[in-house]
Amino acid sequence: MSSALVPPTTLATAEMDALRAEVRSFLSGEIAAGRLTPWIDTWLTRWDEDFTRRLAERGWVGMTVPTEYGGRGRSHLERFVVTEELLAVGAPVAAQWVADRQIAPSLLRYGTQEQKREFLPRIAAGECCFAIGMSEPDSGSDLASVRTKGVRVDGGWSITGTKVWTSGAQHAEAFIALARTEPLDTSHRHAGLSQFIVDLRSEGVTIRPIVSLSGDHHFNEVVLDEVFVPDSRVFGALGNGWEQVNSELAFERSGPERFLSSFRLLAAEIGAIAEGRLPARTDLGRSVARMAGLHALSQNIAGALQRGEPADTAAALVKLLGTTTEGDIVEAVSARFGDEFTPRASDSDGAGDGEGDGDGGAAAASELADLLRAGLHQRPGFTLRGGTNEILRGVIARGLGMR
Repeated sequence: MSSALVPPTTLATAEMDALRAEVRSFLSGEIAAGRLTPWIDTWLTRWDEDFTRRLAERGWVGMTVPTEYGGRGRSHLERFVVTEELLAVGAPVAAQWVADRQIAPSLLRYGTQEQKREFLPRIAAGECCFAIGMSEPDSGSDLASVRTKGVRVDGGWSITGTKVWTSGAQHAEAFIALARTEPLDTSHRHAGLSQFIVDLRSEGVTIRPIVSLSGDHHFNEVVLDEVFVPDSRVFGALGNGWEQVNSELAFERSGPERFLSSFRLLAAEIGAIAEGRLPARTDLGRSVARMAGLHALSQNIAGALQRGEPADTAAALVKLLGTTTEGDIVEAVSARFGDEFTPRASDSDGAGDGEGDGDGGAAAASELADLLRAGLHQRPGFTLRGGTNEILRGVIARGLGMR
């Protein structure tokens, strides 16, 4: 199926292998030094600007940004390798994630020279963090129904509306907001939408935390009350917001974060099986095979993006299948432990059956339990963020000419 959506791409080269080994060595050093604790869903839940700057010093942020704008001028495939390794180990990458994943390539495609020179060098240096200004309280995944409005005023635009589920807004410098700048035409709902780079420190911006049941604060509601945005911060062409958003979503939906969010949990489970602390489950191979297939498709999309080819349909497929797989992994591990979501007491205290592995076994069991709890907290959001499964099925059907 992947070859019908995007051509196959290979990463089996000495250069890519060397890059992967370099990243793994760095991450091992970070773990050994106590600066990195592997976790799940870290591109959303682990915000660490110091870690981001350490990555930037090695050239692993803004990799695809041309050198003239402060980047490294490397390929999307090289970025894919680095990204996959960071996610697989569970590194704290939330601070750079949105800016590096979708804002930088969007700026390169639609930004003015002034915007490129203002933001791209700081993104590549790990000094500029962005959030996403798309979803709204009553819009869900139907972005064409946004109610945020942009009204022309002297020298710029006045933006009024509310964005919700805005990850990292409490830390970010800015977001690119989608707003309606022309009256709604019900026969052409996608027309009349525009984008604006909104400084989240501006007068009229209120950021309200959305705290999860676990006590974590990743999401926010961002209220824009007649926020002034100068003409220099209009992003792309007025009225072209729908096309621009869909271009951005190809980057947002296609990366390995769409299937590796719960990978640390799967790795911990496999480790427990290998050490004899857990029995094998009959469908473990299915989880691993699904990961391998998603890796191949996501890799192929990175190749398509490198060649400047469209990948919207394939990106939607990665997001649909990937986030479903992430959730299935959490459910499969959870099913081992019943309603308490924790390993057996004998595993947790290292006692086992007389053949336990001491403190190492207890620590590993505790890690598995902690990862599972985190996975259960994050699980409901896997298939919502970036577009619900229902919306994505429609995108895929249209892309394949089925509707």
